[in-house]
Amino acid sequence: MLKIIISGCNGHMGRVVESLCKADPGVTVVAGFDVLGTNDRDYPVYSSPSQFAGQADAVIDFSAPAALDGLLEFAKATGTPLVLATTGYSPEQVAQIGAAALQVPIFRSANMSLGINVLLELVKKAASVLGDSYDIEIVERHHRRKVDAPSGTALMIADAAASACGHETEYIFERHSVRHPREKKEIGISAVRGGTIVGEHEIIFAGHDEIMEIKHTALSREIFAQGAVEAAKFMATVQAPGLYDMSQLVK
Repeated sequence: MLKIIISGCNGHMGRVVESLCKADPGVTVVAGFDVLGTNDRDYPVYSSPSQFAGQADAVIDFSAPAALDGLLEFAKATGTPLVLATTGYSPEQVAQIGAAALQVPIFRSANMSLGINVLLELVKKAASVLGDSYDIEIVERHHRRKVDAPSGTALMIADAAASACGHETEYIFERHSVRHPREKKEIGISAVRGGTIVGEHEIIFAGHDEIMEIKHTALSREIFAQGAVEAAKFMATVQAPGLYDMSQLVK
């Protein structure tokens, strides 16, 4: 039986992960981490990871960047693998994650959807073929409660395009302050927030008299939660420290 801890268990995504774990006979939730704590769950909830004295096979984190320090300390102290699905980390925090991965296995992805990770490969292929003959614009849409903008997934897509397009790139976030024609090196990234949109990412390749679009639409949060649970199952089999991502999971 796979023993899982849910970090951010009181949040929307934490509750979806909990629901999926309950429906999976091979998984059990042994604890939750949440700064607010709670007494209404089937498992103990701790406001700090340091309060947990039991054992687990992996931690699934859908919380907030502020929780990172405690999670990394817990992982290093106990050797418990982490599945980090939280977005909005600062560059310094990304460096922290990389340093901790030298000591403990860490799985990190800004998007746990299988479809998004297939889309990344399509974007790389399109960018490598089209080169600088096409302008690349990324538009992402999320619900009104999402804090970070642009989304971590939009940045993943931009990185995928930049890595394959074969020329220097510069990310442009919105254009309200830009007063010059678009340059070839630009990759535009725009964020929309409203309603209950789970997540939409659209990549536009705009050329001369031709437009190609690649789009992914998430219809529920369950796809992200399911991906995180599958990542936790994978990480439970990993012995070596390191930084893992969806590319290892979907092979």
